Amino acid sequence: MQLLVTGGAGFIGSNFVRHALNRWPDCRLTVLDKLTYSGNRANLADCEADGRMRFIKGDICDPVAVAGAIRNCSAVINFAAETHVDRSIRDSSDFVRTDIEGTRVLLEAARVNQVERYIQVSTDEVYGEIAHPARSSEHDVLRPRSPYAASKAGGDLMALAYHTTHGVPALIGRASNNFGPYQFPEKLIPLFITNALQEAPLPLYGDGRQERDWLAVEDHCVALSLLLERGEPGQIYNIGTGVERPNIDVAERILNLVGRPPSLIRHVTDRPGHDRRYALSCDKIRALGWSPRQDFDTALAETVQWYRSNDAWWRACRGDEFAAYYAQQYDQRLQDARA
Repeated sequence: MQLLVTGGAGFIGSNFVRHALNRWPDCRLTVLDKLTYSGNRANLADCEADGRMRFIKGDICDPVAVAGAIRNCSAVINFAAETHVDRSIRDSSDFVRTDIEGTRVLLEAARVNQVERYIQVSTDEVYGEIAHPARSSEHDVLRPRSPYAASKAGGDLMALAYHTTHGVPALIGRASNNFGPYQFPEKLIPLFITNALQEAPLPLYGDGRQERDWLAVEDHCVALSLLLERGEPGQIYNIGTGVERPNIDVAERILNLVGRPPSLIRHVTDRPGHDRRYALSCDKIRALGWSPRQDFDTALAETVQWYRSNDAWWRACRGDEFAAYYAQQYDQRLQDARA
C-alpha cells in the first residue's frame, strides 16, 4: 500500500504514522504537513530513518503540493486540520480554509488520481451536545455549535458529496476526544499535565461538569487502520469508548498522578457555546471487530509519564507563541477565578 498521510506531523497523525509502519511492513508512507504551530517534525523523529516514509512540507490547500504528494498513492488519510475550539472562537478563518477548502483540494486530487480509499478523520463535535441518556449515531443530523465543529462538519459533507457525485471511495471516522503522547499542550489533558508539572493553576471552564469520552490515541489509530482495510466507502463510523467522564474528574486524576493538590484547580469563566456532553453510539465500528483496548486510568498514567519523560519536547511547544496565546486565553480568567 502506498499511503498519503496529511497532517502526519501532528498529534494523531504522527501516532498513526508510527502505528502504520508497525502494522503494515510493506507500506510506503508519504507525510504531507504544513508544520503550523501544532505540527512538529520532531514528532516523527523516530520514523525519519525508516526508508518507507518520506516527508513533504506542504499545505493541503495548495493543489500543486497535494498533486506532488498524492502521486502513486493508492490511499489517503486526512488528519490535516485546525482543531482547537478556543482558537476557532477567536478567529475562524484558518478553520474554514483548512478544514473545508483544504479537504476539497485533497478530495479533488483523490478523484483525479483514482485512489482506492480515502479516510476523512473527523470528530464527535459535529453532532453538537447531546443530553442524557441519548447517544449520537452516524445518521443523526449535524448540529455543530463552534466554528471548529462547523468547519469539520463542512469537510465531512464535502467528502460525502465527492463520494456521491464523483465516486471517490471516501469514508469518515468520527472520534471522541483523543489523548496520549505528542499532543500539543493547548488541549485539556496535556495542558493540565504540563501545568501541574510546573505547579501552575489548572484553568477549568465553568463548573467542570462537561462530559467527554476520552479515547487513547493508539485505540483510535487501530480503528482507522481497520477502516482503511475494511470500511465501506460512503459510510460514517463513530469511534469512542462509550464511557463519558466530567472534565473535573479528569483534572483531579491528573493532579493525583502528578502529585499535586486539588487546590490547583481554578474554575474560570466558561467559553461561549461550550457543549455539555458528547456521547457516541459505536455499534457500527464494533461490528467490524474493533473495540478499545486501553483502560482510561492506565492510559492516562502512561500519558502523564510520557510528559514527565519528555520535558524538553513540551517545553519547546510552550514557547513564546504559546505563552502569548495562553496569556490572551487565560490570564484574565485566572484573575477572576474562584478556587
